[in-house]
Amino acid sequence: MKNKIIKDALALTLITLVAGVALGGVYEITKDPIAKQEAQAKAEAYEQVFTDAAAFEAVEMDDTLTKTIRDQLDQEGYKAQSIEEVMRAEDQSGETLGYAFAVVTSEGYGGDIRFSMGVQNDGTLNGISILSIGETAGLGMNADTPAFKDQFVGKQVEKLQYTKNGATQDDEINAISGATVTTNAMTNGVNAGLCAFRVMEGGDQ
Repeated sequence: MKNKIIKDALALTLITLVAGVALGGVYEITKDPIAKQEAQAKAEAYEQVFTDAAAFEAVEMDDTLTKTIRDQLDQEGYKAQSIEEVMRAEDQSGETLGYAFAVVTSEGYGGDIRFSMGVQNDGTLNGISILSIGETAGLGMNADTPAFKDQFVGKQVEKLQYTKNGATQDDEINAISGATVTTNAMTNGVNAGLCAFRVMEGGDQ
């Protein structure tokens, strides 16, 4: 009986080791292609939110800038939002047109929502482009439709809010029917991006 227990334990250990090695091998094989796909998706999203940009230059997210943005987001109440990346949008002569941001908001009904957004030098929103979203089909997933996303285009406000009664003010957008949680997550995400834009404008890197 004792020998059987030992043999079973050794067999389980061997299986675990083999499975671990196999998973590690799969990860090593797939991590580079996945990273390339994610980078390509971001590049395409930046182009969508800044169609008149000739080039995008990555802003170095050093410790100082990262902390400054994080502190400002926390101060303004956007603790569930973060800025993954900042790109400077440039025209053909290299002049800055504004900034594109990769934003993450963790307040989605289905988890994190990642999207890009473009903001012109004068603070005007060019729009948003969803990078990843896992909301409920027919409800929260409507955040990735022109009917919702186009509401952000051309907005020049410090902060946006959503309404269920029909937007009448420049700082208002219409909530997604039956998906208040998703609407709130997206609105706060965009506001976080606007917050990061003000940080950039206050001390261009």
